[in-house]
Amino acid sequence: MGILVWLLIGAVVGALAGMIMGEGLGLIGNIVVGIVGSAIGGMLFAHGDINNSPLTVGTFAVSLIGSIVLLAIVNLVRRGRLT
Repeated sequence: MGILVWLLIGAVVGALAGMIMGEGLGLIGNIVVGIVGSAIGGMLFAHGDINNSPLTVGTFAVSLIGSIVLLAIVNLVRRGRLT
């Protein structure tokens, strides 16, 4: 059941981050961005333990911020700019 929650939350977080950053990634891309972004956010804000935390507004925000950071880094590498 846990993997299904990861996939669902990853898709939602990835889609929101994509909308904020102006990226259209598709379902698989959104899931990947959401999960990897959650890991990045966990490392930045929660000392890497985001996976052991319950789903709250705070953990969702950390995941979203991590996903936005990931997309910003990808945009910098791919295009040389943030937007």
